[in-house]
Order: sequence, then C-alpha cells, then structure tokens
Amino acid sequence: MKAWAVAFVLVILGGGLLAMPEAIAQDTLSAITVTTNEDGSQEYSVTLQILIIMTALGFIPAAVIMMTSFTRIIVVLAILRQAIGLQSSPSNQILIGITLFLTFFIMTPVLTTINDEALQPYLAEEIAPLEAVERARDPIKAFMLSQTRLTDLETFIDISGYEGIEQPEDVPMTILIPAFITSELKTAFQIGFMLFIPFLIIDLVVASVLMAMGMMMLSPMIVSLPFKLMLFVLVDGWSMVMRTLAGSYGL
Repeated sequence: MKAWAVAFVLVILGGGLLAMPEAIAQDTLSAITVTTNEDGSQEYSVTLQILIIMTALGFIPAAVIMMTSFTRIIVVLAILRQAIGLQSSPSNQILIGITLFLTFFIMTPVLTTINDEALQPYLAEEIAPLEAVERARDPIKAFMLSQTRLTDLETFIDISGYEGIEQPEDVPMTILIPAFITSELKTAFQIGFMLFIPFLIIDLVVASVLMAMGMMMLSPMIVSLPFKLMLFVLVDGWSMVMRTLAGSYGL
C-alpha cells in the first residue's frame, strides 16, 4: 500500500476514534484517551500520540519540500543542468541528494531552535504535545516569513479574503505556505536566469561560427558543450552556485 494511502487510512481511523462517544471509547479502546487538565489543556495517551505521529509521517515529504529551502535549490540546479546542456548528468538522484543535504545545511539554525525549544522539552516531559507543536511551528514560520515577499503575502490574503491581519506575523500558515512557495519559485527563476546567460552566450557564439563556416548540419550543442563545461570548471562553478544558494538565505 502506498504511503499516501496509509496516511489516509490513519487519518480516517483517527477521526473516527476522536468522534466516538467518550463512554464507548473507554469501554472498547481504553488505551486511547484524552485527558483535560485543570488549565484547560489536553493530554493524549501514548497510543493516540503514536497514531497521530504515524499519520503525520505521510506529510513529512511535503513539509520538507514546500516549507524549507528545498524548492529553490532543486529548481536552480535543474535550470543549471539544462543551461549546460546535460540531459541526464548529474542524474535526478544526485540532484535530489545535493538538494537535500544543502537544505539541511541551510535549515540547521531552524532545526537547532526546534530541537532546543520544542523537541527536548517534550522528550523530558516538561511540555505537552500540543505546546511542543506550537513551539516547533514558530521557528519555521519565522523562516518562511523572512523569505516571503510582501506582495505574495498580499496576493494570497486578497484571494482568501482573510481579515484581521495587521502585520505579517499574524498571517496563518494556510496563507503563508503558498505565498512562501510562490516567492521561492520566483527567486529560483531569477537565480536560474542569471546562471543561464553565460551559457546562452556560448551557444550563440558557437552557432554563429558554425553558420559562417557553412557547417549547418552540425549541431551547435555538440560543439558548445565542451566549452561550457570548461567554463564551468574554470570558474569553480559548483562552489559558486552553492555559495549563491546559501547566501540567498543570509548565510
């Protein structure tokens, strides 16, 4: 069974269990309980926490791709490969691997904050699960806000018709995530355009030379590819691209 199908079944199962009357839940599934504290907060049993965590695992790939620097990096690397003229080298697996580890590198400050303020206190049983989720959300939200253009935020606020937002920090995640993705795609295309220009110039020069020599049957891509590879190696292209991507996030 595919991962999304398993997650869907777990969501339906979890929703059904939460919708059951309390008396039935205690009689049939006493391990799944929700306890209301004196301050109004709720604590879930270990069994229910495991169920929620297993359900959340199905959304982790989407969160990694859409709520981190993953989108910008993979788009830029894909454009770079196209600009050089290499169709399958580096392979998709290599590009995704590079993107994943560079994402971890860029997101290290955010992950460290989440670990110190949410994960470790939760493991030490100092805070409730819902409070841990709230603490983990704040660093991610701050990161996305720092990379999201105000115009993109305003666009999705207007589309949703959401009111009562006085400052960017008040934007809910349902609006912030698509605005963040839009900003990431725009930035990735801008970086990709700048990377494309020098390789396009080489293609134009090679094509003009071949036309002048009357070698119209010879593909300019075949001739220009070695020159583009040589240019990319001489300027230490990979290091420059990685530095540019990391620098675009303020590192």
